[in-house]
Amino acid sequence: MTTRSDPRLNRREFLAGTAALATGALGLPGCATKPSGYAPIPASRWALLADTHIAADPDDHSGEFYPHRHMAKVVEQVLADPPEGMVIAGDVARLRGLAEDYVQVRKLLSPLDDKVPVYMALGNHDDRANIMAEFTNPPGRIQAIKNKHVTIVDAGPVRLILLDSLVKVNETPGLLGKAQRDWLKTYLAESDDTPLLLYFHHSLRDSDGDLLDSPRLFEIIEPLRKVKALVYGHSHDYVYAVHEGIHLINLPAVGYSFRSEMPLGWVEANLTARGGDFTLHAVAGNTDIDGQVTSLTWRT
Repeated sequence: MTTRSDPRLNRREFLAGTAALATGALGLPGCATKPSGYAPIPASRWALLADTHIAADPDDHSGEFYPHRHMAKVVEQVLADPPEGMVIAGDVARLRGLAEDYVQVRKLLSPLDDKVPVYMALGNHDDRANIMAEFTNPPGRIQAIKNKHVTIVDAGPVRLILLDSLVKVNETPGLLGKAQRDWLKTYLAESDDTPLLLYFHHSLRDSDGDLLDSPRLFEIIEPLRKVKALVYGHSHDYVYAVHEGIHLINLPAVGYSFRSEMPLGWVEANLTARGGDFTLHAVAGNTDIDGQVTSLTWRT
């Protein structure tokens, strides 16, 4: 199996000379017998999505890609073997986060009700007020940060923190902002050593349309070894990289693709305190790499 690194990551000064491919594998080798005293490592399975781009109209499409159909297929696959939860890393709605878009999102997600909790981060095509009005009782521990929607999720051997990089609806750039960064700094200083994965929408490329305060984010998390990975979307690319031992996981889009070589779909994450196996489930786009597994080991 091969994984690919996004060369645009290297254009940021804080990533210069440090981006490298994460180790990939087709799966852990089997063995006929287990060693003496063997005990399985506690694990937690999650469905990871980004950029669903659901519109009120089920027939809305971008070229050959129909987000509603893709999402329905994802839900069907997730239900076939329900994980502990699903995370959508932003751009839940199509363009402007209209109230009727989220009504359609709820309909698509309804088969998961009482089976798989769904956690959402917000992207630049989401409207904070509208999504909160439709999903009035979101799961997880919601944090009191003004004008931001931040959620902490206890996920067995790891902990997920969903951050909010939405600045203005339907405008491309993302920003965590000082209040959210200050909250994160305090939380990280006071929390235990459970491995942490941080989720947000915007990618880490050198563009005015990406996460503008990513250097400040790295200043906070680089010294704290309990932060193991950053998981995000936005670019509609599927890329693994690493910076100072922190894994950078750019999830594929569900809705539509910008490049023919990219898959559309979701990632099944089998997470432990030591690392994770990430299996691609491609529902459209480049399906040649459907089933590809990338295995990551957390920094210590």
